[in-house]
Amino acid sequence: MNPLLNLPMHFVHEAIQQGRKLWVRVVIFGSLALIGLGIARLGAVFLPASLTGSIPISSVDRLFQIISNSMLAVTTFSLSVMVTVYRATSTQWTPRIHRLMLEDRTTQNTLATFIGAYVYATVGIVLRETGALTDAHAFLIFYLTVAVMAIIVVYIIRWTLHLQSFGSLIETAREVEEITSKRLKERLELPCLGGRPLTEVPSGAVEIKAEVSGYVQYIYAGQMQKAAEVADVNVYMEVNVGSFVVAGDVVAHVTAPVEEADKFSDSIVLGDLRSFDQDPRFGLLVMGEMASKALSPGINDPGTAIDVMTRLTKVLGHYEDETDSGVDAIYNRIYVRPVMAAELISSGFSALARDGAQNVEVQIRLQKAMQSLRNHGDVGMREAAFEFARFELARALDAIPFEGDRERLLSEVTADIRQS
Repeated sequence: MNPLLNLPMHFVHEAIQQGRKLWVRVVIFGSLALIGLGIARLGAVFLPASLTGSIPISSVDRLFQIISNSMLAVTTFSLSVMVTVYRATSTQWTPRIHRLMLEDRTTQNTLATFIGAYVYATVGIVLRETGALTDAHAFLIFYLTVAVMAIIVVYIIRWTLHLQSFGSLIETAREVEEITSKRLKERLELPCLGGRPLTEVPSGAVEIKAEVSGYVQYIYAGQMQKAAEVADVNVYMEVNVGSFVVAGDVVAHVTAPVEEADKFSDSIVLGDLRSFDQDPRFGLLVMGEMASKALSPGINDPGTAIDVMTRLTKVLGHYEDETDSGVDAIYNRIYVRPVMAAELISSGFSALARDGAQNVEVQIRLQKAMQSLRNHGDVGMREAAFEFARFELARALDAIPFEGDRERLLSEVTADIRQS
């Protein structure tokens, strides 16, 4: 393969993915601790003699010991809490949430601060034992250590407040809603990933096939546009972000044979798991899984399903049709399938509607959610909401055994749904 054309964008993508992991922050904070010690030691040369002798270095030893001992205990405790919460949310709601919680910035920054402070104190103790830190460095080291302790106190307070809601249903649902809403808005701000809407593939187009299997996690439309301009072709994407492909499947077509097809396939990032990046349908699916899990007999929490339906309705309220985006397309050689309203509704509501078919309260809230979407400004969303409401009403009437519950549900449904 020849990934040179896409190397910069792949590097940026990989850097973003790694930047969301805990170890990166730990390395950064630990490095800052070492840099701080080095600057404090070297900076002593520029201090006047009256300051360098004002504080004995022995006064710092106790501070180093306090930080070293306490940060080891606090870090161990925080890690155990983090692991417990991650396992609980994965078991109670859905394993897909676990990946989102791993990227929680407050948790990562807190743990990185604790570990960085531990590194700072431990290295300081080693430097003292080797004689690298003396009374000449005491003034700067003392106040630097006080600053480190102040930072620790701030993060302990933040961590304590964060633990009050960390892993709770409301906070977790809110996080998934926020990331899903953000990804949907990003998609709509750049419809069809900046390309033109794909309606059909021209006859005679040349196939571009996937070289590995996996989910489409990211599509570099900009890099694909550059490759298309060099080859003087148009690209028609057969897959969208979130699609699963097997090695050998067709992922795109180009209007003419190209010498280096890997320049186009390299612009499509495949992985073993779906990602929230560029994929609002995945966020909707995760929210639907949360509601579906809440409706299981072991949990039996229809209130959670109702809450999730409210959040799904809020997210889908941002929807706009992508099919009219071709005129102002940034990447005019790239054609991408638009995200349709019916796909979004199905991703979010299908599982919970099926699993809550016998629950009249869930079905009433579902019909109200669809009624809200039927007042949407986009005609595609209105039509998709009508069809989904009609379909799920038929399922619910067939599943609900008690006639009184069926009549109650029908009383909450508009006349056009009942008659269809």
